[in-house]
Amino acid sequence: MASVTLSSVSKFWGSFVAVDKISLAMANGEFVVLLGPSGCGKSTTMRMIAGLDDPSAGEIRIGDRVVNDLPPGKRDLAMVFQNYGLYPHMTVADNIGYPLKVAGVNREERERQVRAAAERVELGGLLERKPGQLSGGQRQRVALGRAIVRTPKLFLMDEPLSNLDAKLRVYMRAELKHLQRDLGTTTIYVTHDQVEAMTLADRVAVMANGKLQQVGTPLDIYNTPANVFVAGFLGNPPMNLLPIAIADGRVQDSELTLAAPAGVNGAITVGQRPEDMRLSETGAGNMAGEVYNTELLGDSTLVTVKVGKNLVAVKTDKNTKVHMGENVGIRFDPKHLHFFDTTSGTRVAFDASR
Repeated sequence: MASVTLSSVSKFWGSFVAVDKISLAMANGEFVVLLGPSGCGKSTTMRMIAGLDDPSAGEIRIGDRVVNDLPPGKRDLAMVFQNYGLYPHMTVADNIGYPLKVAGVNREERERQVRAAAERVELGGLLERKPGQLSGGQRQRVALGRAIVRTPKLFLMDEPLSNLDAKLRVYMRAELKHLQRDLGTTTIYVTHDQVEAMTLADRVAVMANGKLQQVGTPLDIYNTPANVFVAGFLGNPPMNLLPIAIADGRVQDSELTLAAPAGVNGAITVGQRPEDMRLSETGAGNMAGEVYNTELLGDSTLVTVKVGKNLVAVKTDKNTKVHMGENVGIRFDPKHLHFFDTTSGTRVAFDASR
C-alpha cells in the first residue's frame, strides 16, 4: 500500500490548461474517486499519477517518493481501463499472469499466483477460456485479476464499469468495493457516474474545468455542496436551484414566499434537493405552479412543476396522484435549504429558519 500526494499539479498543452494546480492527499488504503463531467481533467490527473503523462508543474508523490521523473513500470501500480485491454489470443490464465511473466516470475510460482488472483475475482473455473468466450462482466473481472496478481501498492481505475449494462454495473460495484476492502490497496477511481462515486468512495474529489471543486466524504458533499456546480452535478435528480433577489430583509420574488437569510441583500441562489420538498395544496406552500411531468421511479414519484420560468423537481411518495396541468403548491424544508452567491457560485452559510 502507499499514500499518494499531489502538490499544485498542473497539465497544459500550449495555452490549454487541462489540470490546474490540483493539491490532493490520499491516505494508505483509501478509495478515492475523481468525479466530474467529460473533459474536466480527471483522466489526465490519473495519467499523470500513472506516469503516462508528465505534469507541466507541481509534484507527485507515491509514498515518500517523488515520482515525476519515474517511468510507469517503476511506480508499482496497476491500471484497469474501460476497454479491459485483454489479449484476445490468450487464455484467461495467460492474461492474468502476463505481468508476472514480464517480471520474470517462474512458471510454477506464476501459476500459483494466477490461481489465487482468479479465485479472488471468481474466475477459477474459466482459466482456459479466451476473452471472446466471456461475458462483459467476466472480461472486466479478468482485467481486475490481472491488476491484483502482482499486489501493487496502488490501483488506478479509469471508468472500468462504463461498458457494462445497468444490472451488471450494480453487481460489479459491490464486487469492486469488497475486493478493495479485502486487499486494502490504495485505489484511485475515475468516473463521471455519481452513483459509482457515492457507493464506492471513502472520499470523492469533484472536478470541473481542470480544477478541484470539493473533496470530502460522499455524504458531506451531498449534504453540503461547496458551490453551485457541485450542487447541480451530484444528485439524481439534481438539486433545484432558483435565483432570487433580497432587499430590505425580504425576498423580492412574487412567485416565492421564503424567509430571507439574515444580513443578505442583492442576488442569491437558493437550492433544495427534490427529496426535501413536499407537494401541498395550492397557496399552502412556498411556491405554486403547474404540474409539467410525473415519473414513477418505483420507490417514489418524481413530479416536475413549472413555476414561472423554472422547472422544480419534487420527489414524492410512489402513490402520489397528480396529473399534468394540475395546479399544486410546493413546500420547502427550512432545515435543508442551501444558499449560494449568484456571482461566484460559492456556498454561503445562513440560518434561513429564523
